[in-house]
Amino acid sequence: MLAEALEHLVRGVVDHPDDVSVRDKQLRRGSVLEVRVHPDDLGKVIGRGGRTATAFRTVVNALADGNGARIDFVDVDRER
Repeated sequence: MLAEALEHLVRGVVDHPDDVSVRDKQLRRGSVLEVRVHPDDLGKVIGRGGRTATAFRTVVNALADGNGARIDFVDVDRER
């Protein structure tokens, strides 16, 4: 549910909504929502001074009912 909500929010901000994907990864320390966007949209998703990313985190944590999930914005240009 959180991944779908976050994907909907991110699609509203970017220029390439078809390239948005959100993956829910379960780790020992909890859930991580991994957001991948088109390389040209990464700045829009993060925002000036990280304000947009902080807003996404605030909304997701409000929807999570105390079971907060971390959000990781992945730079798709970098290789692992």
